[in-house]
Amino acid sequence: MSAEVITGFEDLLAANAKYAEHFRYSGFDGIAHAGVGVVTCMDSRIPPLELLGLKPGDAKVLRSAGGRVTELTMTGLVLGVQLLGVRRIMVIPHTRCAMAAMTEDELRAKVELAAGKPAGYLPLNVVPDQLEALRRDVAAVREHPLIGDDVLVGGFMYNVDTGRLEQIS
Repeated sequence: MSAEVITGFEDLLAANAKYAEHFRYSGFDGIAHAGVGVVTCMDSRIPPLELLGLKPGDAKVLRSAGGRVTELTMTGLVLGVQLLGVRRIMVIPHTRCAMAAMTEDELRAKVELAAGKPAGYLPLNVVPDQLEALRRDVAAVREHPLIGDDVLVGGFMYNVDTGRLEQIS
């Protein structure tokens, strides 16, 4: 009898084994060495470190649907500022975001159709106006009592078709 466990993750575990063969980040301290904190969307078209010219260990990256500053991402930002060297915060939603492309009812209907179950209890928090939401999120971070006036906070839009960032606020 084989001790091998079939998990459905074999391809990813094999890729990780190759990655670990040349792993070079051992001993990192967890500090954001470039002093950067990033809130961006969970969209897989966004490579946050790469698009900013950063490498592992340079930044704290927090992701949420729509790139919104949520209670959890705000907690991460506070920890980053107070304990992990973050001095600049970038909030980066993106073009062609599904969270900005439909109403709450439309998105909920899609989720329910895909799941085959009701999802009325699930807050989806669509973004009807991305630029207004970005301005509000940036203001919320700037005004948070545990972030501090000495931390630079900016709002940017990432274009998934060109790779460019545009500063909004």
